[in-house]
Amino acid sequence: MNEMRILTAHVHDKKQKEIDTYISHGGYEAVKKVIPHTNPVEITELVKKAELKGRGGAGFLTGTKWGFIPKDPNIDKYLVCNCDESEPGVFKDRLLIENDPHQLIEGMILASYAIGAKKSFIYTRGEYFEGIATLEKAVSEAEKRGFLGKNILGSSYSLEIIVHPGAGAYIAGEETALLNSLEGFRATPRLKPPFPAIEGLYRKPTVVNNVETLCNVVHIINRGADWFLSIGTKGSRGTKIYQASGHVKHPGCFEFPMGVTLAEVLEAAGGMLPGRKFKACYPGGSSCALLTADDLDLPLNFEDLAAKGTMLGTASLIVMDDSADMVQVAERLMEFYQNESCGKCTPCREGTRWMVQVLKRINAGHGVMADLKTIQEVSTLMAANSFCPLAAGAAPPVVSALLSFREEFEAKIQRNPDMNKLQVMKIAYPYQAGE
Repeated sequence: MNEMRILTAHVHDKKQKEIDTYISHGGYEAVKKVIPHTNPVEITELVKKAELKGRGGAGFLTGTKWGFIPKDPNIDKYLVCNCDESEPGVFKDRLLIENDPHQLIEGMILASYAIGAKKSFIYTRGEYFEGIATLEKAVSEAEKRGFLGKNILGSSYSLEIIVHPGAGAYIAGEETALLNSLEGFRATPRLKPPFPAIEGLYRKPTVVNNVETLCNVVHIINRGADWFLSIGTKGSRGTKIYQASGHVKHPGCFEFPMGVTLAEVLEAAGGMLPGRKFKACYPGGSSCALLTADDLDLPLNFEDLAAKGTMLGTASLIVMDDSADMVQVAERLMEFYQNESCGKCTPCREGTRWMVQVLKRINAGHGVMADLKTIQEVSTLMAANSFCPLAAGAAPPVVSALLSFREEFEAKIQRNPDMNKLQVMKIAYPYQAGE
């Protein structure tokens, strides 16, 4: 399958970040078409018809999400663009904001108009210095041309967009933690319900959408819902920006119709490094179950990956060849989640710490066979009892590595001369399998 560049059509044009170049490529035509000629409800219905699913991880229907917002014009509403992108292997939104910022801004204008928001925010990862500067310049350019600010294009609709650098925390990618951070508080998740569509930013109705999601809205308005429905698969419409990193020749972003196979994305990334064979990959960023060489022909879309027991997520392929030590991979990923846990709930705060301790012991050659059962039991407890999705996302990468490559875990445990002594297990950590 060949690449189908829609969102990334002009990212290699160094002048695309300038408003004149963007307009010459058809930019802001969607805004001209919609404001003030189209009823906001019609925009929401069009996005619903297109079956656009969120590109930030969960894959929730975007039009349905917008439809939850109260229609009362006297209630303040907000649109927040999530560009936090702090998960390992994820960098597609950075590509878009650094190279085609007006595409995002146009998408935000359309989405804000659809839900009735008069103030919107771009919450971007704090380390994206170039992206932040590029977005701020683009917002200023759009205001000068009349696409932002008061009375857009002579209409009665006004909109302000604020670029907000993030607070440097992975947990801020969770939408309610992001809203807390945006309000100036510590990035910790909120109890739901109420959901952001009812009580979000500043306790007002709020929609949180991903960068890639909002960019898609521009093209749906310009080309229609039927065009969008013609791309991809039945449950996963449109294109997706697949990111390949790790043990491939040419890491980067590749835009394909939904349903491209794992093998085709690997081929686009140049294949494996010389002399190496594909071993495994995490298909949706680090917080999902891995795929192995048996899955090379698997379509990478929402429904097929869910049926496989994993998820598309952000379509960020972290690729590993046959040189990868899966026990070390599991330990490194769990250390990341331990460090990024906000500490609000015990299953996540303590579960990730215990898991790191167990994995470190196994890697150091001091593990016991009961450790493998402990990994599975603690993972189950974390996923079932944590306050937010962080711990639920921390468990699958480790458990799937254990299930698919158990022999590697057992081989390291076999190096422990005292592995059959129960006291080793009792002393090492406060949780014993079966207790």
